[in-house]
Amino acid sequence: MSDGFSARPPPEGRLLRSRGRVENPSHIMIREATEADVPLILQFIRDLADYERLADRVVATEEMLRRTLFGSPRFAEVLIAEEDGAPAGFALFFHNYSTFLGQPGIYLEDLFVREEMRGRGIGKGLLARLARIARERGCGRVEWAVLDWNAPSIAFYRSIGAIGLDDWMIMRLTGDALDTLGSSS
Repeated sequence: MSDGFSARPPPEGRLLRSRGRVENPSHIMIREATEADVPLILQFIRDLADYERLADRVVATEEMLRRTLFGSPRFAEVLIAEEDGAPAGFALFFHNYSTFLGQPGIYLEDLFVREEMRGRGIGKGLLARLARIARERGCGRVEWAVLDWNAPSIAFYRSIGAIGLDDWMIMRLTGDALDTLGSSS
């Protein structure tokens, strides 16, 4: 497809080492989500929120996801990972821009792999696909946030070459503060 997505599984017989086990990635497929995946995407979001101890903050609905992910304009994109045809995880991302680089970038909002399917190369596969998309689209970087207590994820991200930006703090404007500022002159 012209948008950088493809459903090409890795070559048959290629083996990866993952946490001491040999895994055959030919059983893992990463594909672009379709509108029919909205219920699955919402379930992944809820599963991620449970893992991050933030389940009470999920207010997204299927209709909201349908409108923002598959409407016009599309505000974000989603990759779905499947292992042997079973949904295994997802990555939700959107473009940002770096004035310093003078290039677009990709912000990875969510990356989640079901607990029982971790350690099989699925997360790395999702990130590798996202890196290929970034390169195909002329992006200068891929960025994301991780909770500071999430040691397994931090270790995984470092293992693939990601670095933490300790000198930056994420700021957020939401709810009443967003409304108040948005209505001021």
